[in-house]
Amino acid sequence: MAICMSPFECLKEALDFCAGLIYYISVEIKAEEMLCLPLPDSLKIVLHQNGGIITTAQGNAAGVSNERLRLLEKSGELERAARGIYISPDEFTDKMYIAQLSRPKIIYSHETALFLHGLTDRDPVSYTVTVPSDYNAKSLRRDRFTVFAVKRELHGIGVERLTTMFGHAVAAYGLERTICDCIRSRNQMDIAIVTDAMKRYAKRSDKNLNTLMQMAEVFRVVKPLRSYMEVLL
Repeated sequence: MAICMSPFECLKEALDFCAGLIYYISVEIKAEEMLCLPLPDSLKIVLHQNGGIITTAQGNAAGVSNERLRLLEKSGELERAARGIYISPDEFTDKMYIAQLSRPKIIYSHETALFLHGLTDRDPVSYTVTVPSDYNAKSLRRDRFTVFAVKRELHGIGVERLTTMFGHAVAAYGLERTICDCIRSRNQMDIAIVTDAMKRYAKRSDKNLNTLMQMAEVFRVVKPLRSYMEVLL
């Protein structure tokens, strides 16, 4: 048996249908707007200055909210490289720089520092870093970093700013600290890399043997260092 609706019920059903249609259209319009969300000029300037990389703090300082950054990511104007870090989609990803932006306490050392100094030709497959002994390195090891830990008072000795192959400056140990680290950890490294690095260091015009011996005293590697240097110099 057919059910007859009152005029009021018919009107209510028509209004509900119209409300649903309006909501659907508004959602589609918002989605379309999101896909066409332009990159603000203030953000373009910061990205240009930082080689295509921006942090949420830098974005906020440029007047762009976290929500806007997320929408720009969804629209394809930005890509999320790490927590709180975005890059331009047409830029090469400088993983070494981004890793340090997200973990400011790491210092590139050992094989990675050798590569940055030009003391090895082996492009690091994974990065080697040194952290303070009280640093929680679980996430670093999970992300396949090789991690060395030292006392906090030794962590900052010999730190320099070195340039990655993409032109960004990162914190890494200087030549002499790196040599001492490699000798100190020689049983945990490829000895061929250590030996080659020592040979290259000996030929460097910018080497500082006084600084090297001072570092060797601090890190207690004077005897093995002398064994290497007697052969090479």
